[in-house]
Amino acid sequence: MSVPLYQAKAEMFRTLGHPVRIRVLELLQDGPKPVRFLLAEIDVEASSLSQQLAVLRRAGIVLTYRDGPLVMYALSTPDVADLLAAGRRILRAVLADRDGLLVELGSAGADG
Repeated sequence: MSVPLYQAKAEMFRTLGHPVRIRVLELLQDGPKPVRFLLAEIDVEASSLSQQLAVLRRAGIVLTYRDGPLVMYALSTPDVADLLAAGRRILRAVLADRDGLLVELGSAGADG
């Protein structure tokens, strides 16, 4: 039995709904990185990072491979970087709308 597309999309967005996972994906946008690099850049315990990387791997959002002694992580598709960029654009637009509303509320006066 196949999962409806909307349900699969919801699961993908749930997977992305964690700050450490988003940070990992941001760091991988420029290319594959070893685990030790990710650990140095993200302020979490090694066990926590490992758990978050496992979630991303199971979802198919990142790939892992060995490069000699290093365990490397990479985005599974460039579309992941495109999704992050779209998220930034959406957030920028939403926050700009809120800033505009705050300015409008501040200048509306007592009867506004």
